Amino acid sequence: MGTLTMVADGSSLIGLYMEEQRHRPDQSVFGHYEDEGFEDVKEQLAQYFAGERVSFDLDLGLRGTEFQVRVWHELLTIPSGATRTYGELAADLGNPKASRAVGLANGKNPISIIVPCHRVVGSTGDLTGYGGGLARKRWLLDFERGAGLF
Repeated sequence: MGTLTMVADGSSLIGLYMEEQRHRPDQSVFGHYEDEGFEDVKEQLAQYFAGERVSFDLDLGLRGTEFQVRVWHELLTIPSGATRTYGELAADLGNPKASRAVGLANGKNPISIIVPCHRVVGSTGDLTGYGGGLARKRWLLDFERGAGLF
C-alpha cells in the first residue's frame, strides 16, 4: 500500500490516505505532523495486513455530505472478501437509480481500507475506478479472499 497518512480530529480518525490517492487533500491541510499516536489504528491495520483481522473497531469521524456519509456507512456492511456493485448499494440505500451518485461518493471516501470502498465493483463484477489505483484495489480484494499475497 505504500505510506499511509492518518488524520485525526481529537480521538476520531477522519482520514486514511494512500500516496498518490485521487481526492487526497493537499498535505498542508493535514495540520501538525506527529509520528506518535494512532496506536489503535496502527495495531488494527497491522492485524488486518497480517490476516488476523477482517473488520475494524475504531472511532471514525466520517465527514461529507449526508448522502456521502450514508454511502460510507453502507460500505462498512460489506464483509471482508465480498464485493457489491454500485447498483446494489444504491438499491440498499433506497434509490436504485443512484448508482452513479454512489460511485461518486465511494470515490471520495476519506478513510481508505477501513471504510472498504475497494469492495465495490461494476455491474458486471469488473473492477472499476479506485482512488488508490486499480492495482491496489485488485491486491486488497485478492488479499481479503486469501490469495496468499503476503
